[in-house]
Amino acid sequence: MVVSQSVADTIFWRVSQTVAFVNKAERVSATAPYLCITPGITYVIPIFMVESILSAQPKIEEVPFERELPEQLDRLTELAHNFWWSWSPEARDLFRSISVSLWRNTDHNPVLMLREVTEGRLQRLAEDGPFVKRYQHLLASFDHMLSTKKTEIAKHYPAMTDKKIAYFSAEYGLHSSLPIYSGGLGVLAGDICKTSSDLGLDLTAIGFMYPRGYFDQRITPDGEQLASYSNIVPVNVAIEHRFLKTGEPAIVSLPLESPEDLLHLQIWQVRCGRVRMYLIDSDLDLNKPWNRDISTRLYGGDQEYRLRQEIALGMGGVAVLKLLEVQPDVWHANEGHVAFMLLERLRLAVESGMDLETAKAFVRKSSVFTTHTPVPAGHDSFPFPLIERYFAYYWPKLGLDKESFFALGRHTEIWGEGFNMTALSMNLAEQCNAVSKRHEEVTRAMWANDLPDELTSVTNGVHIPTWIAPEVGRLFDNKVGADWHEHLNDPKYWDRIDAIDDIDFWTTRQHCKAGLMAFIASRIRRGWQSGTLPTAGFVAAGAVLDPAVLTIGFARRFATYKRATLIFHDLERLKRMVNDPIRPVQFIFSGKAHPADEGGKLFIRQIYSYAKDPAFKGRIAFIENYDMHVAKNLVRGVDVWMNNPKAPLEASGTSGMKAGINGVPNFSILDGWWLEGFNGKNGWGLEGSITGTQAEQDAADAAKMYDTLEHEIIPLYYDKGSDSIPHGWVQVMKESAKTVIPGFSGERMVGDYITKLYSKSFTK
Repeated sequence: MVVSQSVADTIFWRVSQTVAFVNKAERVSATAPYLCITPGITYVIPIFMVESILSAQPKIEEVPFERELPEQLDRLTELAHNFWWSWSPEARDLFRSISVSLWRNTDHNPVLMLREVTEGRLQRLAEDGPFVKRYQHLLASFDHMLSTKKTEIAKHYPAMTDKKIAYFSAEYGLHSSLPIYSGGLGVLAGDICKTSSDLGLDLTAIGFMYPRGYFDQRITPDGEQLASYSNIVPVNVAIEHRFLKTGEPAIVSLPLESPEDLLHLQIWQVRCGRVRMYLIDSDLDLNKPWNRDISTRLYGGDQEYRLRQEIALGMGGVAVLKLLEVQPDVWHANEGHVAFMLLERLRLAVESGMDLETAKAFVRKSSVFTTHTPVPAGHDSFPFPLIERYFAYYWPKLGLDKESFFALGRHTEIWGEGFNMTALSMNLAEQCNAVSKRHEEVTRAMWANDLPDELTSVTNGVHIPTWIAPEVGRLFDNKVGADWHEHLNDPKYWDRIDAIDDIDFWTTRQHCKAGLMAFIASRIRRGWQSGTLPTAGFVAAGAVLDPAVLTIGFARRFATYKRATLIFHDLERLKRMVNDPIRPVQFIFSGKAHPADEGGKLFIRQIYSYAKDPAFKGRIAFIENYDMHVAKNLVRGVDVWMNNPKAPLEASGTSGMKAGINGVPNFSILDGWWLEGFNGKNGWGLEGSITGTQAEQDAADAAKMYDTLEHEIIPLYYDKGSDSIPHGWVQVMKESAKTVIPGFSGERMVGDYITKLYSKSFTK
């Protein structure tokens, strides 16, 4: 294998951290892949490691491109480069009308669409009076949004008018065109940014620009998940380099293992309405080869790679805000991945002249920490020898010795004592929260010896404008009130849904369902045309789904505790329901398993095998490459949203909220948010079994699911009157929308953060 010197250097460093080397004469196996880097020494390297390292090397592709727009439309590029368009129906409609086919083929990415549309088409639009009028009206709305930030926050939360929030997160889900998120944590962070923009909250978000993002998923004919990575092309996305006032690129530097071992990070900027997001990236020629890949991809690499990444994000993020002269009043750490932000703030406070205890009090009172997982493995913890390698030069700056420094994050793990990022966060943030009431109870039990002075819960919410179907939005415009966007946090206002005629509500939901079926058909067609989906995979991909059949959706990260295969526990009973000649049922699944999660990948193989099984007659489908675009279509288009985690391991969950706001009832285990959201009339709630073996719990929960389906859900859905409307079902749909919208909106969530946490952080 012939590689460049820089690649060889990188492989040498990465391999030396993770695998033992052997003498060249000692052949380990006949098929072991060899890569000779140093004469006389051969490293035995798993193929996936070599491929991973090599695939990380190409620099971000930046193709110079300037689209010269007609003068009448010269701000289209500016509009496309602010993700506000992703939740503005008016903006989306305008971009769609430029080219319906390009809009679909780019998965609703106006930046890429403007690169590909012909100049002739743009010139014709510039001469189209009605289009130009719509464009000018949109610009007026856009400019009004940007100019009324303080007005909006003063109206909602006057105490926050001049307060600045720094929000740190390892991932953000704004739109599928910027794949720097893996699941719910990132999408939640994106929804917080969007809601903060709507409210006028002065929030600056810090994260990583992962050049290779999260992986694309393909499913083989045998149901194997294949993960592939591709470079993000910045000119195709609403992202741009950040420059200083001098015109120089904005770059920060920080030490890693020693003051001499510098890591350099370039800064990218993303506009999200009125919120600014700064993403840092280590893919710079300034960096040593083994440092360039720190920000390559989300959740990749070994434990040391993860530690280096978290140092870069936490400490580098603080440096970014300092460089850009952003002075936050509140620092919000979203999960333990960013906890080194708190540590770096402590160092800066000490170096400014504060004694350690005063510095601690200063950092703690202005810091908020949100924990998201009740699963111990979800809390990063590092061995002390690894921490010592990277922080031996650091703790003297705090006036600490080794043991005192370790005590900041010391926690007992299954494998022994380690430096735990959640423990560190709880030690250095006075205001901490879980993400549902049940999760607060679980967190108190999990962290009994590490709890901060104050722990509360802020149940997650979702950004309604992003997740609501256009059809449902128009229904609310016409039947609830054109000002419904201004009342997302007002339960009484949403009682108006009861007055919507059943026919109108049912018809709207059927339009959403038809849209989902058209979306699935389009993906199958595009997959076949591109050669990525063979004809044999059509049925498993949903080609024969029937819009007249009760359709149940399940789309989550395929972690084993979420139990994606639970509905298949009794195959014969399930087949009878699926194949009922009068009242059939069909299921649509989607989701990714982490590439290292063999249990999650096994679940995908099992579901895919059922999707191909003729015994299910094409009524089981698996939609590959789950992302925000797929999620939007699913939560808007299915009839029921199913979720069956092992209780009490669902910290909150938000996919069910996104379904619920669209009038899609939830059919879920009473855990996380649904324990608070279920009122007995807006869906179906099942008590999760918590006693007995795992197999016994699964059997008991599956039996409850089958009973509820057979005796409640299926009969109600198919109980239609002479007008072909299932009036009883429509009442459940209405109840779902009118309770979930105000109870679990992003406005309610961010409002809770302001009143429960932020306001306490800057008033003490």
